[in-house]
Amino acid sequence: MKARYLLLAPALLALTGCVIDTHRAGPVQYSSESLEMDDSEVVRVNLRMGAGDLRVTDGAAKLMRADFAYGVPSWKPEVRYSRAGKRGDLTIEQPGKNHTALGNMKYSWDLQLNKRVPVDLVLNFGAGQARLDLGSLDVRGVELSMGVGQLDVDLRGAPKHSYTVGIHGGIGEATVRLSADAGIYAEAHGGIGSIKVRGLQQEDGHWVSPSYDRAANKIRIDIQGGIGQINIIAD
Repeated sequence: MKARYLLLAPALLALTGCVIDTHRAGPVQYSSESLEMDDSEVVRVNLRMGAGDLRVTDGAAKLMRADFAYGVPSWKPEVRYSRAGKRGDLTIEQPGKNHTALGNMKYSWDLQLNKRVPVDLVLNFGAGQARLDLGSLDVRGVELSMGVGQLDVDLRGAPKHSYTVGIHGGIGEATVRLSADAGIYAEAHGGIGSIKVRGLQQEDGHWVSPSYDRAANKIRIDIQGGIGQINIIAD
């Protein structure tokens, strides 16, 4: 997979005007962050990673726990949390701009969220691999922007509310997995590459699950372009 990133990186740089960060990697450093629960009715989780490996899942006893590994000290992730009324705002960000990881440079985030807290997830992901296991979380919305690499989004589980998943494609591959018995509506527009759909019925330019009309909570997948492959799998 890393070799593929190296081949794809020049194309991404040409499209985005990014420059390669020239920081030298040193010994891998590790750090952890956690946040206490509060009474926010929904928390917006903003993740901004330039290049690396990302995993998001449930399992946090508190609001959030994150474990980081980084070979460039100045890339230690910045964690910020604020509140406005009953809405929380959590941001985790790779410092600096225009990062492109080359070779075997280590940079990874392992983020756990509390499954009892309603979350609105926004991810801006430049290059690498991202796995989002969100099916057991109380998801209110998902917005994903990807660049180079591989994005896997697992939404299998019973949704607690209706919500929309927006994906803005990049150079690489994105796979969305859903439960076949969930109420699913998916559509895709523009871009270069291919879209493969399994387990849904095609109807007039979009896809739906057999149970869509009778489902109490519905998941809408809205894919906008990109260069690469999109897979939507309902099983």
